[in-house]
Amino acid sequence: MEKRRVKIGGVELGSGHIAVQSMTTEKTSDVEASVAQILRLEEAGCEIARVAVRDEEDARAIARIKPRIRIPLVADIHFSPRLAVLSAEAGADKLRINPGNIGGDGEIAYVADCVRAHHIPVRVGANSGSIEPEFFKKYGRSAEALVQSALREAALFERFGVHDLVISVKASDVRTTVEAYTMLAEQASYPLHLGVTEAGGGQMGLVKSSVGIGALLLKGIGDTVRVSLTEDPVEEVAAAHAILRACGLEKDYVEVVSCPTCGRCEYDCMGLAARVSERVKGIKKSLKVAVMGCVVNGPGEARECDLGIAGGREYCVIFERGRENVRVAASQAEGAFFARLGELLRK
Repeated sequence: MEKRRVKIGGVELGSGHIAVQSMTTEKTSDVEASVAQILRLEEAGCEIARVAVRDEEDARAIARIKPRIRIPLVADIHFSPRLAVLSAEAGADKLRINPGNIGGDGEIAYVADCVRAHHIPVRVGANSGSIEPEFFKKYGRSAEALVQSALREAALFERFGVHDLVISVKASDVRTTVEAYTMLAEQASYPLHLGVTEAGGGQMGLVKSSVGIGALLLKGIGDTVRVSLTEDPVEEVAAAHAILRACGLEKDYVEVVSCPTCGRCEYDCMGLAARVSERVKGIKKSLKVAVMGCVVNGPGEARECDLGIAGGREYCVIFERGRENVRVAASQAEGAFFARLGELLRK
């Protein structure tokens, strides 16, 4: 089944690139705060920003936010077709509609007329917390209910002439999320927006999002990612990039491979790994760097990288592209390693 392509501003979904997005936490009508947060998201690598539209002030603020940011802006709408229309008229690059609460045929037709006039796409975003009553009664809070809710809403938009659609079927339960997206990918060709909704904060939020989103990406499912964390949105963007990198879907970064250390480690491998990670943070260059703690796995791992170090109490060995490059005293190893790393980063 050939994947549809949908453009959100200058970002195309369905092309093979997985776009990273996040959502602001500021009141959208507070234009200064919203712009400042979106600019921080841009700097972190966010490619699409979404704002909540709760009232007319929020909708009209989109027109003042748009000229001051560089990435596409999505209006998140619940309950009000009128706010969807106002957001599109204010310049939103996409609307997000929830099939559980936007209304029936008349409301969808009203929004569809505006969407066609402004040539923008719609994301039909089904959540396990707001499933269409008919499907909730038939299937309960399940993957099947999510998929059927989303597909029926998409069919309505299609009937009213809107074909640029993106779909999401998010649950707070990881297994349900994976089942729903897998089912949807088998039935439809729409670009899919991935996420585990309401994943929470801290370690558990990261783990749930990584397991759910990662499992789908490794199956080849998904076109854009939002990691939903109860954190600063910039942390969502960082987590999304980390998931893409772990799945081998983002190459333009410096990967740091480091061992967990154990009682065999006789130099500050853990500290060095942390300092190396900080040094390469944010650098867009395809390199693999290894910081290893001892002679058991260290040399083998280091040899597989562009640059690696493995060591002991008296000396460390620096490897470069598979070959032992130099042996240095442990006291001088960190300086020598960083000097060579700097050279590689400058090339």
